[in-house]
Amino acid sequence: MTHTLLAFLGACTLIAASPGPSSVLIIRHSLQSRRAGLMAVLGNETGVFVWGLAAAFGFTGLLAASRLAYDVMRITGAVVLVGFGVQAIRAARREGMAGLTAEQTATGGAATEPERGAGRRAYRAALTLNLANPKAAVFALSFLPQFVPAGAPQLPTMVGLAAVWALYEIGFYSLYVAFVRRMRSVLSRVAVRRRLEATSGVVMVALGIRMAVDA
Repeated sequence: MTHTLLAFLGACTLIAASPGPSSVLIIRHSLQSRRAGLMAVLGNETGVFVWGLAAAFGFTGLLAASRLAYDVMRITGAVVLVGFGVQAIRAARREGMAGLTAEQTATGGAATEPERGAGRRAYRAALTLNLANPKAAVFALSFLPQFVPAGAPQLPTMVGLAAVWALYEIGFYSLYVAFVRRMRSVLSRVAVRRRLEATSGVVMVALGIRMAVDA
């Protein structure tokens, strides 16, 4: 069981380190504040756990078997991605897109009411992005059963693995948030933030278009 768990965590590391729309969104919200970045991480991992549960109960198998259901989710996910990308590009063009006022900088980014609102928006955005991605559902279906030991009860084992997967990625992506916040003295400059917002927006639009045309 220990060897299986170590192999599973190694696979989780490779998955988390692979660049994708979720990591782009997490980095983008981390530019706003530490709270927003961490809430984006929690939103993404809530989606990971939901898909893990769906795979354990066999629901994602229905999605994989139905071309219509998969295509509906694929187009929905593409629209969500493009929408987030357009938001980032528009934010990059706004005069006050830097997001950190002089007061917030001086207080180290204390959790004000607007920041808490940004955290809730970041959670919803990351959760929506993950749940709108049919590839995440099908991947969970193919990924988790590989690590169920022979003779182990499949349902509780897959649920446990889904929980470990989500918790592990919370720790992994929290390192992204910490790195971005550590670099805030550079990243808080308006010109740099504008460039990063525009770049993340273009990347998300491109990923959304790719998802839409990928059959």
